[in-house]
Amino acid sequence: MELDARQTLILAVLVLFLGRFLTKKVSFLQKYNIPEPVTGGIVASIFFSAIYFTFDRSVDFSLDQRDQLLIVFFTCVGLSAKFSTLLQGGKALITLLILAVCYLFLQNFTGIAVTLVTDLAPPVGVLGSSVSLSGGHGTAIAWAPTFVSDFGIENAMEIGIACATFGLVLGGLCGGPIASYLIKRHNLSSDCQENLSVGVNDEQEKITVHSIYTVLLVLCIAIGIGIHLHQVIDSFGIKLPIFVPCLFGGIILTNTVPLIWKKFPWPSGTPTLALISDFCLGLFLAMSLMSLQLWTLIDLALPILLLLGAQVIMVLGFSIFVIFRALGKNYDAAIMASGYAGLALGATPTAIANMTAVTKKYGPSPQAFIVVPLIGAFFIDISNAFIIQLFLGWLS
Repeated sequence: MELDARQTLILAVLVLFLGRFLTKKVSFLQKYNIPEPVTGGIVASIFFSAIYFTFDRSVDFSLDQRDQLLIVFFTCVGLSAKFSTLLQGGKALITLLILAVCYLFLQNFTGIAVTLVTDLAPPVGVLGSSVSLSGGHGTAIAWAPTFVSDFGIENAMEIGIACATFGLVLGGLCGGPIASYLIKRHNLSSDCQENLSVGVNDEQEKITVHSIYTVLLVLCIAIGIGIHLHQVIDSFGIKLPIFVPCLFGGIILTNTVPLIWKKFPWPSGTPTLALISDFCLGLFLAMSLMSLQLWTLIDLALPILLLLGAQVIMVLGFSIFVIFRALGKNYDAAIMASGYAGLALGATPTAIANMTAVTKKYGPSPQAFIVVPLIGAFFIDISNAFIIQLFLGWLS
């Protein structure tokens, strides 16, 4: 059964409504700030898996618009990235970058250690670690042929996608509880007076048609800059996801135009920009999770689950006892710890979803919404490529 773009969009919105309903009804989801798209998406993927097992029919979605939503979302993040805020978080950015790179080594060593007590080959430990977890689906798909040709792991693609899939779900489930524990344990609170970076509260100022037009205008220009920037970067042989240059397109605009044209109502920090960010992120996650084909993961069974279980334990410990403490043991550190858990297990959008769910309840953290996306969308991918190659060289 194939759904077109319109039908996929309708279903994604219904999944979001389902997640919102479940969050209101289930106290556990509220207490630990589980993102609504994650809740609804998991339930939807289980439902479609039941259809497959019962009727032997799969549901295929049209996901082209999902990738466009990701581009718009990261452009919104870029438009919120003022250099003044980034400079304030400069130390946190450098600290988190160093720790994140160190954790890539720890993550791979953990995966290899699990293979020593299971029937999995050691290279699978790397495939199920920084390749598919910190790297995500794209990195797993890109590196799978190398594992097939160099190490003879014929089902490398399935293993990589399975680990990336479970990592996406687990990353969305871990972030909220981490932040809630740290905030309550250390009695933390937000001291920022700005609006939320993603999402809006009812008490914030009203959103008008004019403000939406303004944001759309700025977004389109920023994305245009990002597209041209991507072409320039690509001409040098540097491969980056298209949303990364668009993120920088937003950063360039938001740190130049307001200084030149001071009377223009720039959207940075406004509820309108936050609402559009939340809209795009929610739909992206809903589409990603509801389209998971869980039945393809069954044959991978217990060893992969043991590997993922070990990775979750490592991420929880590293986020709470290393990331949080190294970043200053304050409110921003707690938010970044929750985001990092989503980043190390899933993907940057998962990290943002974790932080969004927490900040909607406890208050804004602009620094976290700049530092974590920059780490996840740019620095980690570059570092991970070198570290993966290093580990594969050792194993060969």
